[in-house]
Amino acid sequence: MKLIDFSINEKIAVITLKNGKVNAISSQVITEINSALDQAEIAGAVVIITGQQGIFSGGYDLKTMKESSASAVALVTAGSTLTRRMLSFPFPIIAACTGHAIAKGAFLLLSCDFRIGSIGAFKLGLNEVAIGMTMHQAGIELARNRVPINYLTRSVINAELFSPETAIAAGFLDTVVQPEQLMLTAMAVAKQMLTLNMTAHHGTKLRERKEILHALDAAIEIDSTMTLNL
Repeated sequence: MKLIDFSINEKIAVITLKNGKVNAISSQVITEINSALDQAEIAGAVVIITGQQGIFSGGYDLKTMKESSASAVALVTAGSTLTRRMLSFPFPIIAACTGHAIAKGAFLLLSCDFRIGSIGAFKLGLNEVAIGMTMHQAGIELARNRVPINYLTRSVINAELFSPETAIAAGFLDTVVQPEQLMLTAMAVAKQMLTLNMTAHHGTKLRERKEILHALDAAIEIDSTMTLNL
C-alpha cells in the first residue's frame, strides 16, 4: 500500500503524506518521498509537500523506534539523509502544513524553502525531550540553522510546542492561512517560484547552506553510532 500520493502537473509536484492518523514517518514513507523527489527532479518541478486534514506529521513511526536501538538509528539516519537532500534539492520545496507537525514532522518543515501553515488549534515543534529521547545531532544542527536563537533552547532542550502563529516567530513556518486557503496559497507560491532561474536558485542555495550541509554530513555520521531508546 502506498503511503503517499504523488502528482506532477505543469512543473508543480505535490507529495501528500497519508500514513495513518498521524502520518508517521516510516522507512517506507522515506523511500516513497525519495522516489517522488527523483521524479520531480527529472521533471524540473517545484515541490509541495503536504499532509492530511489536521495533521502534517506526528513524527517517526513509533513502532520502528521502539523495536530496537538499531531500528531506531536506521530510521533516524534515513530521515536525516532525507533532510539533507531536501535542503540541497535543485528546485524549491514548499511545505503546506495541514495541522500538527511534531518531531520529524517539524523537521520536515525546517527542511523546506517556504512553509505555509493552517490556522487552527494545532501544535508544531520538537517534543523529543518530552518523550524521553535525547535529541540526535543532526536534529540539533538543523534546528540551530533554522530556529532563531531566542527560541532554540525552548524548542530543542525544553521541547516547547507552538501554535501556528507563534511557529512563525519560532522558525517553523513563514506564514499562516485559513485551512481552505492552504493549497491555493501553496500553488500560488509554487507558480511564483517557477519564475526563478533554477540554476541560480540551486547554486545560491548550496552556497548559503554550505555550513549546514557540512554540519549535517558530520552529524549523520555521529548519529549512526548512537544508541536510541524510547
